[in-house]
Amino acid sequence: MNGSPALPLASARPIFLTASGRERLKKMAYGHKTEYRLRVRAQVVLHAARGRSNARIAREAGLHLDRVRAWRGRFADGGLPALADRTRSGRPARFTPVQVTEAKALACQLPAETGLPLARWSCPELATELSARGITDSVSASTVRRWLREDALKPWQYRSWIFIRDPDFRTKAQRVLDLYDRTFEGASLGEDEYVLSSDEKTSVQARCRCHPTLAPGRARAMRVNHEYGRGGAVAYLAAYDVHRARVFGRCEATTGIVPFMALVEQVMTTEPYASAKRVFWIVDNGSSHRGKKATDRLTKAFPNAVMVHTPVHASWTNQIEIFFSIVQRKVISPNDFTDLAQVRNRLRAFEDRYNATAQPFQWRFTTSDLDDLLAWLDRHTSADRQEESSVALTA
Repeated sequence: MNGSPALPLASARPIFLTASGRERLKKMAYGHKTEYRLRVRAQVVLHAARGRSNARIAREAGLHLDRVRAWRGRFADGGLPALADRTRSGRPARFTPVQVTEAKALACQLPAETGLPLARWSCPELATELSARGITDSVSASTVRRWLREDALKPWQYRSWIFIRDPDFRTKAQRVLDLYDRTFEGASLGEDEYVLSSDEKTSVQARCRCHPTLAPGRARAMRVNHEYGRGGAVAYLAAYDVHRARVFGRCEATTGIVPFMALVEQVMTTEPYASAKRVFWIVDNGSSHRGKKATDRLTKAFPNAVMVHTPVHASWTNQIEIFFSIVQRKVISPNDFTDLAQVRNRLRAFEDRYNATAQPFQWRFTTSDLDDLLAWLDRHTSADRQEESSVALTA
């Protein structure tokens, strides 16, 4: 019978795997974090290594036959690295590296320094300003955001900070940290010596909501009415025994020397503090207990009481602030009280609840951490001064 000769069928490329290579392919083929395209390619190779034909692999994997043949051949020629995508030229870059650098430099400037009435940059405003200055032609905010993301630049965010102004910062901070570690002036505290952290939480308001607060329900958070009537405010004074995790608190109409000394008397007339050898009162530099006069006043009223001040603007070294943050989250917010009596009652009840189960705070900031912090601040402050000097000389 006359006819055209049949074309020879191309045989499938044989695939041979080592034990380690098979294990790596299995991790790639069935790993939860593997990209889908790499997972499919690895599965094709594993099927091919079992001697299956390209047609069967395509049918079982739901792939085109040419695709199976291509990845089988690439692995046979180049091994596991050949399963990765090849480098592509892609579309030519629309913006030059110089333009990208100038955009990042603009983002690192305060808008006010450039003459714009803005406090912070946003990506749309940066894109508009880049076009207005002729640095780029029309550029999208998403492109600017992608440029900034390369260097983790976020000019729309800000953080507040404060200089250390207390000349005796380290000495005062070390004294507080040593007390937390049951040490004072190089000597360990005895069993009859105690450390109290104290402060005032001002203006705890009684806000009576115009409509009752609704309890949470299925797929619904607690609902608190926005409108409220003002029922006055109280000051909450508290002292916290840092090693026994015990709180003593009281509510007063206002803060001041008299309310603070009332708290001191409340604590110092109860045991074990009344008969203690020494009771250290850690306080900040508020007007109720500031300076040498406050120290003398405390010692005169209770000879076994020792006042220890935190550095100026360093209330974070005072553990009572941690307790106040707990009170704010668990007792006060959301603020919905009928009157001040309800505020006082709830604060007193929470003290009892807290004292029944509380454990001392796990305070981990030591004097070594303090030295590291001060060294870090010194390096960055010196760098800022040098930068300011160079800018001044350039101007």
